[in-house]
Amino acid sequence: MPASAVDVPDDRLLSPRSLRAAVALLLTRVRGGDLGSLPVVIGLVLIWTVFQALNPIFLSSTNLVNLTMQCAAIGTIALGIVLVLLVGEIDLSVGSVAGLAAAILAVTFVQLQWNLAIALVAAIGAGALVGLLYGFLYTRFGLPSFVITLAGLLGFLGLQLWVLGATGSINLPFDSWIVYFAQQMFLPAWASYVVAVLTAAGYAWILMRRARARAAANLVSQSYVEIGLRGGALLVFLLVAAWYLNLSRGVGVMFLFFLALVVIANFALTRTRWGRAVYAVGGSVEASRRAGIPVDRIYISVFMLCSSLAAVGGILAAARLAAANQSSGAGDVNLNAIAAAVIGGASLFGGRGTAFAALLGIVVIQSISSGLTLLNLDSSVQFMVTGVVLVLAVTVDSLSRRKRAAAGRA
Repeated sequence: MPASAVDVPDDRLLSPRSLRAAVALLLTRVRGGDLGSLPVVIGLVLIWTVFQALNPIFLSSTNLVNLTMQCAAIGTIALGIVLVLLVGEIDLSVGSVAGLAAAILAVTFVQLQWNLAIALVAAIGAGALVGLLYGFLYTRFGLPSFVITLAGLLGFLGLQLWVLGATGSINLPFDSWIVYFAQQMFLPAWASYVVAVLTAAGYAWILMRRARARAAANLVSQSYVEIGLRGGALLVFLLVAAWYLNLSRGVGVMFLFFLALVVIANFALTRTRWGRAVYAVGGSVEASRRAGIPVDRIYISVFMLCSSLAAVGGILAAARLAAANQSSGAGDVNLNAIAAAVIGGASLFGGRGTAFAALLGIVVIQSISSGLTLLNLDSSVQFMVTGVVLVLAVTVDSLSRRKRAAAGRA
């Protein structure tokens, strides 16, 4: 008689003791629909292989440095989209909010001669207020987030144009710190290696703490050998990546800032009560409410973080271009941000995904854009290819969700 779903042990509580056991556990998870980041990684490898075969410049250190710098602004916006998707909602106005933040920064810093720090606070604060408004309308009146943010897309686009005024474009001073940060600030080679070592050491330390906590609770935990291998593998990867990027301009500080935001968001989602509440609300709102979770506060906090990150992304984009204009936040910003979150593994059904979905997804999006640009193909091709990749990502998510439900893991 076949075992029922409740008879199957949850392999997330297990920890492999050998390489063979690790492979077997991975296969079990894949068959159960728990694909994680595997489809994204495989897709990224295929994309890089194809573009490198078509144009040897694609994987050059110079092009990869450019690619990382292009990821920072929209990747930051995509990080906010991931947070909203985790609670099963959507924000269609992140592009308009990003453009509004860029306009506020340019007007306050250039025209009104405010201190740069105050101008930055004003721009990001405006984004937070937008999210607060969304959260209030959603929790107080029950308006669908799709409708609220669609109205915000139009309304804040108009507000952006009004803030910019008749000129429609304001240049940021090239000698300002924010422009230098976004365009020319790179880590010295030795500093990039130090960051790589500290990152790998921090990762190993976190694994060590988790293993000790599990051992204290009489749960199967990772061995020190496995922790060492994981930390060592990460160290080698980061050192090689830093070395290769240093063959050109090096590791951009703006990209490092984006990575720091991803790590902080991942820590908040996985190691704090707020993060556990976000996943719980995305999994079941009613169950979360009955468990005593302040559901309305979670929704408001997520909408505020999403709009604030959209404002930060808009500021980074404006600083990279050294200008804020009517096209800031327009065009394919919304498309790329939402597509990056979904392609990176954040589920449209809520409750599943990680902060690293923003990183993986935006690398895929920008890799496609960079590869097609090097091949001198029209931007229309980029839209079509991105659309196909997005449909494939949603299809994989839907199929894996069905498998998890059949295996009792949904």
